Amino acid sequence: MRRDPATTAQPEAGPNTRSAAARGNDDFINLGEIIAVLLEYKWLILAIGTFAVLVGGVVAFVSTPIYRADALVQVEDKKSAKGGLAALRDVEAVLGDTTSVAAELEILRSRMILGRVVDRLNLTVRAQPHHLPVFGRALARRHAGVEPAAPLFGLSGYAWGGERIAVQSLEVAPYLMSEPLTLVAGDNGSYSVFDDAGTLLVSGRVGEPASAEHVSVFVAELVARPDTRFILSRIAHTSAIAALRENLEVRERARQSNVIEAAFSGPDRALAASILNEVLNAYVRQNVEYRSAEAESTLAFLEAQLPELKGQLDTAEAAYNEYRQSRGSVDLTLETQSVLRSVVEADNEIVALQQKREELRQRFTSEHPQVIAVDAQISRLRNRRASFEGNVSRLPETQQVALQLRRDVEVATALYTNLLNSAQQLRVARAGTVGDVRVIDSAVTAQRPVAPRKALILLLSGVLGLLGALGTVWAIRALRVVVEDPQTIERELALPVYATVPASKAEEGIERRILRGRGGKGELLALVSPDDDAMESLRSLRTTLHFALLGAESGSVLITGPAPGVGKSFVTKNLGAVLAQAGKRVIIVDADLRKGHINKAFGVPRGLGVSDYIMGKATLEVIVKPTAVENLHMVTTGLIPPNPSELLMHPQFANMLAALEDRCDVLLVDAPPILAVSDAAIIGRMVGATLLVARAGRHPIRELEQAVKRFEHGGAAVKGFVFNGFDTRRQRHRFGYEGYHYQYKYKS
Repeated sequence: MRRDPATTAQPEAGPNTRSAAARGNDDFINLGEIIAVLLEYKWLILAIGTFAVLVGGVVAFVSTPIYRADALVQVEDKKSAKGGLAALRDVEAVLGDTTSVAAELEILRSRMILGRVVDRLNLTVRAQPHHLPVFGRALARRHAGVEPAAPLFGLSGYAWGGERIAVQSLEVAPYLMSEPLTLVAGDNGSYSVFDDAGTLLVSGRVGEPASAEHVSVFVAELVARPDTRFILSRIAHTSAIAALRENLEVRERARQSNVIEAAFSGPDRALAASILNEVLNAYVRQNVEYRSAEAESTLAFLEAQLPELKGQLDTAEAAYNEYRQSRGSVDLTLETQSVLRSVVEADNEIVALQQKREELRQRFTSEHPQVIAVDAQISRLRNRRASFEGNVSRLPETQQVALQLRRDVEVATALYTNLLNSAQQLRVARAGTVGDVRVIDSAVTAQRPVAPRKALILLLSGVLGLLGALGTVWAIRALRVVVEDPQTIERELALPVYATVPASKAEEGIERRILRGRGGKGELLALVSPDDDAMESLRSLRTTLHFALLGAESGSVLITGPAPGVGKSFVTKNLGAVLAQAGKRVIIVDADLRKGHINKAFGVPRGLGVSDYIMGKATLEVIVKPTAVENLHMVTTGLIPPNPSELLMHPQFANMLAALEDRCDVLLVDAPPILAVSDAAIIGRMVGATLLVARAGRHPIRELEQAVKRFEHGGAAVKGFVFNGFDTRRQRHRFGYEGYHYQYKYKS
């Protein structure tokens, strides 16, 4: 059947322009499209999420549990009691915090305190069993027996649970400081220590010190199977303090509460509480020592002065007794004794005021009113004492000398007695000194570890896995610059898409059976499953095919694709079937002289075909073969030639197409992919219309554009596209115009 060239061609209905509503949808996030993409990659998302949760479970299993010990310390505020203006005490809360809690927090974290803890607990020495990497420590923690666990997989060098070691001292050469050493347990309490290079450093036995040129070690306890390895190291004092400070937390529990909350975290429950208690003990001791430091220094001064004063007292008494003996036991008169008492009292008062002045000078300058008042009192006492000196000068010489010597004795006795009493009071005060901090709650370790939080790890791993899966999907979608929507073809290439053919699982099964040689006669989707969605789409193509042939000189249609595997043969044979079922006389020509196989779907042998007719070995009546579908005939490829392109360019091929057109209403020609070989471009000049089959998610838009240009360069024009393999499941989750997908099937 040939078309009349004079037939008026109606304008093509191809959607070269898009509706305003469709264009506007590009400016908004299409939630349905997102849901569709997620459902498309649901197995990938599920796999990545499951893998992330499994990794999180492994991390939670192998992570070392961390225990937390906490305690409370109270700091007394004595600033208000020590001095200050009483009028300002009521506004101290407004002026600011008067406590010294901030300073106490820094003291708790200081090297002075932590250094004492490191020394007392011997934290510069580290010793621990050597476990299998990754899972070994977790397996060892779950060993419940008292004796060391038996080795797994024959790995006797690793510790598997129940091993114990206690190293009281470890001294190493400077070059081995902080370097890991390996202790290998032997028989009957023996052991050997090696360096990283495997060099033996020292050997010894448990409970006995062992020394060598570079290492000195004392192992107090060792419970392990022979050949079990332990990791020893001697770290610097500053490094041990830094590690201790890193795990120590101190803070004021509530503002202006003067209560400090201290906590220490570590993998050993018992050691965590011991370390924190030792920190608090060292802190309390230093506080008491600081508070008693003033009394200690004053007592030291007094104890240094007491022997000197005792010597002065002894000298004064000896001089007085010697003078009395030399003068025949001189006795003081009542008048002289009265003067003596006055002089001694004045001297004692002057000494007391001088001590008071020294105390005031430590806090105030010499211009302070209190210091000036004390100076005035000292001046008056000195004037008074000077008057006493005048009374002494009127006494007889013997009485004057006796009075002078007796005064020295009295003054020395009073000074010595006062210093002796002060020293005794300071000793009592030093013994009873109480600091201004006290431990309210001693360190207690929680029964359950504070880390890792396994539920949180699993939750975070699931969330991260989901985010990672979404990121992977986004990356795949970003890297996949392929056409998945027929509207992209219409928008970018300005060519109509005559039909959108959904993917068919039934067709996939048919193809598998044909490839395996199990397909029988009539194994065609149009016959096996005529209600399939793909067939409904091909029926719509049957309707629109009329517009594709308007204005064409012939009624033949070339069906090809840009690349192999897009379903061109599927479209050709099933379109021919639905056309024949509509009463049209249809002939299908398998012009793929390289890999043609349409005959298998109809159960027709290859026999004589196109190549045989072109070479003159067969007639038209011989090559046109009937099929199981009424009104549908086909022409097979025939003998596969060595030169398909040259054979298709033969005039006899064009004559064959013209002759076949006269015998049918619609002639369908199946050709090889246009981008693979030039066969389709040769045939395109001989037919009335060319349709390109594009498969969803297979081609970049540039590939389709190149296929169209190949036909244009060959002198043929592509009428439009058939979009094959469209995923209708995604469409169910779309919203808006692009997402409409209708199904209407007959049910009995």
